[in-house]
Amino acid sequence: MSNTFRAALLLAGLAGNPTALAADANAGQALFGAQCALCHSAAPGDGGGREGPNLAAVLGRPAASATGYSYTAALRNSKLTWDAATLDRFLASPASVVPDTAMVVAVPKADDRASLIEYFAALEAGTFTSRAPTAPARTRSELPEAVPRSSGAADWRKDVPGRVHRIDAARLPPPYATRSADNDPKVVARPPDAKLQLPPGFRVDLFASGLQRPRVLRVAPNGDVLVSETRSGRVLVLRPAADGASAATIETFAQGLALPFGLALHPSGPEPRWLYVAETNRVVRYAYSPGDLRARAVPEIVVPQLAPSGGGHYTRDLAFSADGTRLYVSVGSASNVAEHMERKSAADIRAWEAAHALGAAWDSETNRAAVLEFEVGSARPGRIYATGLRNCSGLTMQPATGALWCTTNERDGLGDDLVPDYSTRVRAGGFYGWPWYYLGNHQDPRLAGARPDLAGRAIVPDVLYQSHSAPLNLVFYGATTGAAAFPKEYLGDGFAVLHGSWNRAERTGYKVVRVRMREGVPTGEYQDFLVGFIVDDAHVWGRPVAAAVARDGALLVSDDGGNVVWRIAYAP
Repeated sequence: MSNTFRAALLLAGLAGNPTALAADANAGQALFGAQCALCHSAAPGDGGGREGPNLAAVLGRPAASATGYSYTAALRNSKLTWDAATLDRFLASPASVVPDTAMVVAVPKADDRASLIEYFAALEAGTFTSRAPTAPARTRSELPEAVPRSSGAADWRKDVPGRVHRIDAARLPPPYATRSADNDPKVVARPPDAKLQLPPGFRVDLFASGLQRPRVLRVAPNGDVLVSETRSGRVLVLRPAADGASAATIETFAQGLALPFGLALHPSGPEPRWLYVAETNRVVRYAYSPGDLRARAVPEIVVPQLAPSGGGHYTRDLAFSADGTRLYVSVGSASNVAEHMERKSAADIRAWEAAHALGAAWDSETNRAAVLEFEVGSARPGRIYATGLRNCSGLTMQPATGALWCTTNERDGLGDDLVPDYSTRVRAGGFYGWPWYYLGNHQDPRLAGARPDLAGRAIVPDVLYQSHSAPLNLVFYGATTGAAAFPKEYLGDGFAVLHGSWNRAERTGYKVVRVRMREGVPTGEYQDFLVGFIVDDAHVWGRPVAAAVARDGALLVSDDGGNVVWRIAYAP
């Protein structure tokens, strides 16, 4: 135990706690990697995410004091300081200590919390020595500084409406062809001269503003727009004005939810009776009729637990089968590339897959990096529908074909142009590669030789996007009438929303793209549609998240960088 942590425990009156005295910084490092690292970094080069603040010097830091993050009002007003005792209390039950906190993933075991805090203390004191296995050869940190960056073909400066992109899975660069970048965007206020660009005949205007990081959008039969706010724990109703051009009223339909993201109305058609909401580890539903502005009762729990582990990718999306009898839920991985998943013998793998599915992950990744399927109205447990999908952020049912689509964020750390993100039709029982393979038979070098039995069995996705674009949503355009309806050549095409890169030297994403279809089948091409959110190499003023088609045919786009919803209309 580090002297720093021991002193913190003495001050907190916890030094007599035998669980705390057994704290192990290396165990804390492993827990951090499994549960925290997709949102936070703590040590240089640990590959942690940038969704939340760096935790390298969290002990002694006042809560909500790191710059550049959208803290909830509850955390800003908490007046907490993260000493060992307070951090232990918070991690045990975040929402009990700070109601409406955005960080709701608890660490229930006391020894795990103690080890995690010991890891932070040892990092701060400079005494941490990792016992983790040596990394494979040619990791990003071992590459010489002279390794070139990518060619610049996806440079954001070249984005223009109509520009065609097509990425070929057979012509990918090798791993580590470029260094792995740490290039977080700084979100700034919209510059006075900033202008969004669209194809000729289209215009974009503000539909709603003053929101708190709006995420998924769903349009009700009466035209109301349902919006999830993941960090605030709310679902909003935006009621359009008579002309549909803006939201006349904004009401809170439900609040107090644990990182809500996916929304779905059931049954389909003009008279849904339920609004389903995907929280980070369960699914609930509210009684609903078109026109409701507030929930009429507490929610009913539909799926009490999606996965046995928390942390990592925390957004879940929902979709119903065309006949409404099956509910699909996407559950992202707990890590970048299953760094902390134990190896299994070939016999153990066969037994595991027989009980789960081909390519199903285990340990903290159980029921993760997958799409789960549940029977509507049944209390029976769900099953794994498809595997190897690192983070299927967007689930979409294609109206023309009834095909289920996943829009997926692929892995980080292999260079600027690996691994392409994608949207794809998802087959029942399909395996899409993660963590051992990507885009077919490309083996991840960090897991080389771990699963030879899966060679050649990973499905190549349908539409590949520039690596690290972070696509979060795909919607198919189907409006044939309405004052803002798009030209008929857009019917059946998809619109994918790219949240934007951090693990790429040259910024990419931060736009909406048109995904081309031919008779309901993807061509593999996509075109820039809405661009202009990037200011320069370091700054952006918007981060689009999701899209939905309004009742008047307009395309609505949520933007959690600007805290607004945009409206795109065809108005030649």
